[in-house]
Amino acid sequence: MGIVVTLGDAYCFSKLNNPKETDKGCTLEGKLYPFGEIPRTENCFRCSCSQDALRCCSLFHTPISYDKENCKVVFNKKSCDYDVVLKSDPLKECAVYSRVG
Repeated sequence: MGIVVTLGDAYCFSKLNNPKETDKGCTLEGKLYPFGEIPRTENCFRCSCSQDALRCCSLFHTPISYDKENCKVVFNKKSCDYDVVLKSDPLKECAVYSRVG
């Protein structure tokens, strides 16, 4: 018996395509993307669209270790990442000790 440990940089998922529904690409969250590589979707995923499936991985990493009492997490769509800021002053960043993808 062995133990397999996977270390990844991002959250990934696959979505099978229904060949009867589209011959132009893949649909994600109501938007049609063309076949091929998609460097960045509207919601910050890097995807690959083929006739059989859409495979995507996030471009962001979720903060899990930070001062949760004084800080809050805000998603920044421009940078495709989470900002951790002070609750009392959102212009000031908080230290983040670890993130998961």
